[in-house]
Amino acid sequence: MEYKHPWIPITKDTEKEMLASIGKKSLDDLFSNIPEKFRVKHNLNLPASHSEFEVSERIQELAGKNKSASDGSVFLGAGVGMHYIPAIVPALAGRSEFVTSYTSYQAEISQGMLQTLFEYQSLLAEILQIDVVNSSMYDMSTGVAEAARMTVRVKKKRSKFLVPGTINPEFYEVLHTYTEPAGIEVIKIEYDKNTGLMSLSDLESKMDEQVAGVYVETPSYLGFIETQVDEIARIAHGKDALLVAGVDILSLGILRPPGDYGADIIVAEGQHLGSPVSFGGPLLGIFGCINDRKLIYQLPGRLVGLTRTEEEPYEVGYMLTLSPREQHIRREKATSNICSNQALAAVTAAIYMSVLGPTGIEQIGETIALKANYAAKKLNALKGVKAPAIGESIWKEFVVQFENGITAQQVHEHLLQHGIQGGKMLNEEFPELGESMLFCVTEIHTQQDIDKLVETVGDIVAKGGAIK
Repeated sequence: MEYKHPWIPITKDTEKEMLASIGKKSLDDLFSNIPEKFRVKHNLNLPASHSEFEVSERIQELAGKNKSASDGSVFLGAGVGMHYIPAIVPALAGRSEFVTSYTSYQAEISQGMLQTLFEYQSLLAEILQIDVVNSSMYDMSTGVAEAARMTVRVKKKRSKFLVPGTINPEFYEVLHTYTEPAGIEVIKIEYDKNTGLMSLSDLESKMDEQVAGVYVETPSYLGFIETQVDEIARIAHGKDALLVAGVDILSLGILRPPGDYGADIIVAEGQHLGSPVSFGGPLLGIFGCINDRKLIYQLPGRLVGLTRTEEEPYEVGYMLTLSPREQHIRREKATSNICSNQALAAVTAAIYMSVLGPTGIEQIGETIALKANYAAKKLNALKGVKAPAIGESIWKEFVVQFENGITAQQVHEHLLQHGIQGGKMLNEEFPELGESMLFCVTEIHTQQDIDKLVETVGDIVAKGGAIK
């Protein structure tokens, strides 16, 4: 009797048929390009089967070797941050009504999910002071890339997109991946090595009739606050280019929203809004624009809209009002090839914002600013340490520079020895900043956490970088 695998429903006859269809005689033929010396021909030394209890015990033993990232010992940010998540957020976002929902193609059976996404769009539009927000993108990096392509679609016959020299290097890589096939030229604008601010003279010199959009970021990747947003908007709009603004949503409790200084398109990272740091994802791309038909029709992703009956008693309904994806009738004219919406992350963000409310977001913004500036001031008091090394005003992240021959690698290793995950090393990304690290301080860090960080950095600095 032929053996049938309990979970792989392929019989020998099916296997032969599949091999014949691709012109192969055996499964080995599929791997003929792998040299014989690299093929394993002996039985794998796998352990015997275990009971569920034994497997659970082993997994817990291995998990116990990990160090929790929620104890205030992590100062790593670079765009993704450690924030406190109220218990109610995952409790509601994890309900089966949300978790089991996918793309809301059938509006009549997806009213709950559609309404939640509509509320998500509305909450963010209010915070950002922008008219239209879509129901999410993959993450902020792809949001920046989609924004660049969008500016070129709106500003036809233009093919340049200007970005600050301090842009997140990973964003810059993704931006090139998206724009190169479209023939878009991405150009960096110089920045002041002390303040970090965009060079307005360099911006003006590069603003020609081919520029479709200008990207500005505040707070920037290096943590400083770009204080010239009004001037940058004036220069961009003066050449009929679009202004794209990248922001941190939680900073808007105390900083100006992008809609207030004339941003035409906005992008942001939504991971901060209730989603944990989990091995790089899932992240959440926030994307919006002003109420201009030319822009709205070129908006990537999807929009959820609201309608109602014509006569009283009014009944409301929700539906996808804009979804120009390639798998729909748009085909090659699609404005985006995003195929899976970050709906659950968007729901989580909506719940998080609803729980905090305006007062809560303002308090978080103030708390982060106070703690980050406290940390920078304490670090700057150490001999041979400069913080912030670039920029005059910071909010959450800031660059720390080490002098007197002390390397960022030495500081990093010393912090790890004391159970602290330091900032991101910037030596390769921004060599002009010397031996430096990008630290991130949020509301979860206590004064004791910060003081321990400063004390540990001070210890390695005092020893001249020597590590035992």
